Amino acid sequence: MQAESSQNSDWFVREVLPHEGDLRSWLTSRFETIPDLDDVVQESFFKLLRAHASGPLANPRAYLFSTAKNAVLSRFRHRKHERPTGAKEIDPLSIVDEMRSPLEEATANDEIRLLVQALESLPRRCCQVMTLRKIYGFSRSEVANKLGISVNTVQVQYAKGLKRCAVFFRKHGYRKANRK
Repeated sequence: MQAESSQNSDWFVREVLPHEGDLRSWLTSRFETIPDLDDVVQESFFKLLRAHASGPLANPRAYLFSTAKNAVLSRFRHRKHERPTGAKEIDPLSIVDEMRSPLEEATANDEIRLLVQALESLPRRCCQVMTLRKIYGFSRSEVANKLGISVNTVQVQYAKGLKRCAVFFRKHGYRKANRK
C-alpha cells in the first residue's frame, strides 16, 4: 500500500506538478476573474489523482486542463448573483434551453473518445503539435517555443496530423455527414 502511494506521489510530481504554472497562466488568460484560483487548481489535482487511481491516463496534462476549465465554469454557474438596481425581471418562459439532450451528450462523448484515440495513434511529436494547436489553441510560434522546434516543423507535423486524423476518422466510420 505504501509502495503504491509512493508511486502515485512520484507520478504526480513527475507528470502533473510541472504543469501547475502553465495551468494557472492558462486559466487566468482564459477567464478574467476566477473565483478561488487556488481551490480550482487543488480540486483539479484531486480529480486527476482520483482518475489516475482508477487507471492510467493517456494525457494527464489535457485531463488536468479540462478538469480545471470545468471547475471554473461550474463555479461561475453556481455563483449567486443579485439583480442590479433597475434591472428588469426576466420571464423564465422566454429563456431558451440550450442544454444538450442525453443523446447529444452521448454522441459528443463518443466523438471526444474517438478524437483521443486518433491523437494517440499519431507519432509522439505529431500528437504533441496537434494537441497544443487544436486542444489548447496555441499559435504555431507558441507550439514551436514550447517544443523547442521550428515553426516550419510545427506546420509540417500539423499537416501530417490532420491527414492522419482524417484517415483515422474515415477508417472508424466517421464522416462529415454524421455531424449536424
